[in-house]
Amino acid sequence: MAKWDSTMAKWDKKSVRMDPDHGWRSKPGYKIFVADRGAVRFDFPEDWVVIADAEGIRLHDREPPNDECRIQLSVFRLPPEVDLSGLPIAAMLADALAAHAEGVISETPITHVLRPGLEIVWREVRQIDEREQRESRSRHLLARAKNINPFLTLDFWPEDEARLNPVWAELVRSLRVGEFVADPRKGPQRKRR
Repeated sequence: MAKWDSTMAKWDKKSVRMDPDHGWRSKPGYKIFVADRGAVRFDFPEDWVVIADAEGIRLHDREPPNDECRIQLSVFRLPPEVDLSGLPIAAMLADALAAHAEGVISETPITHVLRPGLEIVWREVRQIDEREQRESRSRHLLARAKNINPFLTLDFWPEDEARLNPVWAELVRSLRVGEFVADPRKGPQRKRR
């Protein structure tokens, strides 16, 4: 389990044994990633590698430098007195991406996903990778719930799109924000019958 302390931007990584009735569930072939006791939670392929360092959290399909794609996560927390609910989240995503528009070939329309207590927007951008001098793609996702705004980016090569479409679909489907648990080893324990 990797634990990130968002107030200090510091990572602690340790392996712990989960309680037998921990309640965390994912589809076969996937693992569950939980940041900051449930501030952000999503599922990712079980054979991917999680790297947590000064740059943040990254999930790679293979150990770098042999990876072909990665998911990056940043978590932005707003103080309780700050209310941005009147600011359209799609506009926030568009503005964030406009600041990095150099080399962009095209971008898809913004996809909007609404769930009770959670708003998600995402867009795919095609651009030229400066180092490789070839087309690359990025899917950028911004979510909002309980003054927590996770920003996730999936970077990949066009030839990997078919392989990564189910990974992205599962990430979006499984994304939960602000569903805190007291002890991640116990998870959202299921009630016994």
